[in-house]
Amino acid sequence: MKNTFLYLLLASFAFVSLISCKKAVKKSAPQTKQYSIDPFQTAINWTAYKTTDKVPVSGKFTLLTLENPKKGNSMTEALNGSEFSIPVSSIYSNNEARDYKLKTLFFGVMKNTAFLSGILYITDKTAGYVDFSMNGVVEKLPFTYVIEGQKIRLTAVMNTDSWQAQSAIASINEACLELHKGADGISKTWSDVAIRIEVYFKKS
Repeated sequence: MKNTFLYLLLASFAFVSLISCKKAVKKSAPQTKQYSIDPFQTAINWTAYKTTDKVPVSGKFTLLTLENPKKGNSMTEALNGSEFSIPVSSIYSNNEARDYKLKTLFFGVMKNTAFLSGILYITDKTAGYVDFSMNGVVEKLPFTYVIEGQKIRLTAVMNTDSWQAQSAIASINEACLELHKGADGISKTWSDVAIRIEVYFKKS
């Protein structure tokens, strides 16, 4: 009887030891770092065109605000569905007189001129679109993108006519009548604008 009791006691200790060892070697699952947009490094560049020769005039917006910033397991997941706004006052072309005209005589003649805004959507591995709001109009702006290291570079061409900006184009062309004349003596401001955005991401 004593031997049976001793056997059961030893078996119990062995079982408890086995459970303890299993618990000790069990590893916790590694936490996956998530991506989020870094608005302070993200660069928003634009190129407009003047004269019939289509001479480029480039600049950028220096401020970007994210509404309800998103996180994702990948950069595209963090980008998809991101909502943003850009203050028109942050436009910069390295020409103070030009910037003033763009703020007052281009954006200034539009509706709801304080901000440009939109929501970004990724549709496949190379493309997407923005539900872009300007001049009180929301239209889709298609873009293509490539992933480069810790950033995604988006490129698009906006036809401002789609946002009913004909009056704004006429206004800026009138203000820059002589500056927008080419060798043929014709003053022209083009309605299409090339956009290049470099979206930087951080991990957390």
